[in-house]
Amino acid sequence: MKRRQFLNAATALAAGGSFAAVPAQAQTATDQAAPEGGAGVAPPAPEPAVFGFEEVAALAAERATRVYEQPVAELVGSFANLTYDQYRAIRFRRDRDPFAGNPRFGMDLLPPGSIFYEPVNISVVRDGVPQRLEFDPSMLEFDPSQFPDGVDLQNKGTMGWSGFRMRTILNRPGVMDEFLVFQGATYFRAVARGTIYGLSARGLAIKTGSPDGEEFPLFTDFWIKEPSEGSEEVRIHALLDSKSVTGAYQFDVNPGAVSMVRVRVALFPRVDLQNTGLAPLTSMFWFSPASRRQVDDYRPAVHDSDGVQMHTGAGQALWRTLGAHKTLQISSFVDKDPRGFGLIQRRRDFTDYQDPEALYHLRPSAWIQPEENWGEGEVRLVEIPVENEFNDNIVTCWIPKEPLTKGKRHEFRYRLMFSPLPANDLPLARVVQVRSGRSINSQTTRSVIVDFDLSLFTDALPESRVTTSAGTIAHAYLKPLPDQGVLRLAFEFEPGSATLADLQAVLTSPDGVVQSETWLARWTV
Repeated sequence: MKRRQFLNAATALAAGGSFAAVPAQAQTATDQAAPEGGAGVAPPAPEPAVFGFEEVAALAAERATRVYEQPVAELVGSFANLTYDQYRAIRFRRDRDPFAGNPRFGMDLLPPGSIFYEPVNISVVRDGVPQRLEFDPSMLEFDPSQFPDGVDLQNKGTMGWSGFRMRTILNRPGVMDEFLVFQGATYFRAVARGTIYGLSARGLAIKTGSPDGEEFPLFTDFWIKEPSEGSEEVRIHALLDSKSVTGAYQFDVNPGAVSMVRVRVALFPRVDLQNTGLAPLTSMFWFSPASRRQVDDYRPAVHDSDGVQMHTGAGQALWRTLGAHKTLQISSFVDKDPRGFGLIQRRRDFTDYQDPEALYHLRPSAWIQPEENWGEGEVRLVEIPVENEFNDNIVTCWIPKEPLTKGKRHEFRYRLMFSPLPANDLPLARVVQVRSGRSINSQTTRSVIVDFDLSLFTDALPESRVTTSAGTIAHAYLKPLPDQGVLRLAFEFEPGSATLADLQAVLTSPDGVVQSETWLARWTV
């Protein structure tokens, strides 16, 4: 099974309901501490008496002076050789919630198994003192239909928890819905009210899209501060480790109509880091009306995100449509002190997807907003070819121009907002939808349709400016469609001998004042 399928299973809504008891080979309670150390297993980080971000940073700085050892535990007993359905059939017992009694927040601990074989150290911080949550299989329940021969609750080996999810009253009174999950490498996902899990965020991206292969850091340790009564947010600290870098993270998470995650990062490179992605987002794009390569599917579109939205340091608004390509595509958008960027799911009506199971119209968007000047660098977009919807294939992140040097502390702060759509704080017409297809006039020409929001053009129509990096643009014109609420820009693109072209379009007033965001797209053969 694919990683994406297991992530979807592990983060499926589990509010309410429980499995019947499963006969166990050994019903002995497993209160004793799990074995620590062992070959390939990282011991838990030391736990200082007064705990905060600087304590995690000190641990990261010290670990950076040592050679990296990847934590690995053999999956044994009832957690070995699990099928997709079996892993889904293991749930955390809600009566074992470490935050039981807290009216605002709850927490589930996630089991090892399947692709999750790296043990994660998880602690709860109470009154400034960390208390480690040992791996205990008795805190889990197993669906007897998937485990008819019973389960082994005694054989833990060196396994540990694989992650955790947080809950709150989000959508319905009295129901503790999950809103955040950390599981696998440095991946985490969140939802806002009225949305379901879709794209992921990550702690750090190293060599994404590189021919040398990507390096995947791990969050090896988590400390979750017990929320006080009446608190609107939960604070999470994490320790990152990998071959090239260690890092300290602080996540202040406030769930709601917009689920806000304030992130503080301190990185300690073991080597000079080039092409390292800050605030990375990962998503899935298979096809849409703008890019549909030989797809025989009843659905009009299949994607978790349909574009990259950017607000540059110079104040320019960009919308880069995602595309389906036969080969790996990497696009760079050079900037200085970006104001924001993110992966967005703009089409939000069921009819845009016609999928009653995946519910792509309910997937959230994610918007990154730096809390300080990040200097020179680029927003990088990586588009990986796929043939189905089961693998994430889109990555976007900020790449600093200067390398992150070995032996120094590099700190960054940003806000990560999950919501149906990011706030529209610019008085510019946005792209509503894009379509493309073969022209009826020529076998080699593409017809392109870009629909802009019509509401800003009540007095006079703007002018259009369409350009391409290769090939030619012809027959560009604007047509208002009042019933649909859009201003349609249509043109034809003739690639000629080109195999790749970057297209661009923007609406302006007659005297050249920009009146829309700038639409961008990449065409490939």
